[in-house]
Amino acid sequence: MEDNLLKYNQLRSKYHTFYYHEHSYRVEGKNLVLCFHFSIDKSIHFQPVTIFKWHSSFALFFQTYPISVLENFVFNIGMIELISYWKSTCCKKIEIQAGTLPQDALYFWKKLYFNGLGEFFYCNGIDTNIDNFAEISIENSQNIDIQHFTHIQPTTIVPVGGGKDSIVTLELLRNQEDILPLIINPRQATLETVKIAGFEGNFIEIQRKIDDNLLEINKKGFLNGHTPFSSMLAFYSVLAAVLTGRKNIALSNESSANEATVLGENINHQYSKSLEFEEDFRRYVVQYLSEDVYYYSFLRNLSELEIAQKFSCFESYFPFFKSCNVGSKTDVWCCKCAKCLFTFIILSPFISPQKLEDIFGENLLDNPQLLPILKQLCGFSPTKPFECVGTIEEVNSALTASLAKYEQLPVLLQYFLEMRDK
Repeated sequence: MEDNLLKYNQLRSKYHTFYYHEHSYRVEGKNLVLCFHFSIDKSIHFQPVTIFKWHSSFALFFQTYPISVLENFVFNIGMIELISYWKSTCCKKIEIQAGTLPQDALYFWKKLYFNGLGEFFYCNGIDTNIDNFAEISIENSQNIDIQHFTHIQPTTIVPVGGGKDSIVTLELLRNQEDILPLIINPRQATLETVKIAGFEGNFIEIQRKIDDNLLEINKKGFLNGHTPFSSMLAFYSVLAAVLTGRKNIALSNESSANEATVLGENINHQYSKSLEFEEDFRRYVVQYLSEDVYYYSFLRNLSELEIAQKFSCFESYFPFFKSCNVGSKTDVWCCKCAKCLFTFIILSPFISPQKLEDIFGENLLDNPQLLPILKQLCGFSPTKPFECVGTIEEVNSALTASLAKYEQLPVLLQYFLEMRDK
């Protein structure tokens, strides 16, 4: 971490300003293509592209409105996309040359960037604060007339990530409301999820690609780390709601997302899944985008244990759901990370050990190499894993409930029992 702090200071001395130059959008073969142009000191350039694949529900929008009404929505997507590129050098200045934004909106972005990068700063040993990490300025600062859309109906978009949470939201909502799934960069787990839920070939598909230049400078040793993906999803989902004429966006963020990852610190891996971000984002949408779209988490009032219990009733998804970030590219459970172990633990009270072994390929509670992760999950270490995992209390409750499932305790459960009873 000392090396990264040195690198942080060196990069900030060498590179002074991060620019958001421009954004553009066009219809290409019916698909909506979004393009962004960022640079570091106008010498290192990034031009990422995102494609909204054509869906039949887009037709009414394009028949009713000129594409120019999307201007502010696309610009704001660029505002969240830029953070992936800014963090490579952490320039002291962020200069917004694209789009229009009133000065009072800049605090939302400063708060989101700082808190959303809390893990990034912590893991890189960077000691900074919300006032000093960056100065954000916008070239065209003026009030915005928010958009109103007459085609929007009280129907719902459900973002799907392929894990248990969005499956529970899909299953609980699909018989109550007119819903449409949304997937960014589909993979087997997400495609199988929508297929089982009855939406095969009928979902919003977004193809998002990181600019190769970022990958290249990361290889050269520039700064890297976690960014608030869920906040990026939030802005994309608002544009999807406008295109499809759907008012509601039902996320699957649970109550445990509010717990800090570093105990006693305001550092949360899941900041952009927290209630604090959700409420900030809703206010921002109403003030600066549109009053016609409503963003919320359907699972906000549920604990991880309650979600796991509900998920355990949907066995058709067992062979296909995946929550492992390490194994996401190959669509497998790596069985070595905190997300895998947490998911195994939280499901243990509700799914038999044999069925869990069938899902994961092994009993993770019987793997002594996972003991350091178990200690983090249980609160026996000063930090929780930097993953989307439940609260310490939920993990301990799930492990306690799992004790009755075994005649001979697996090694991690035996350790937990001994520590609990000390």
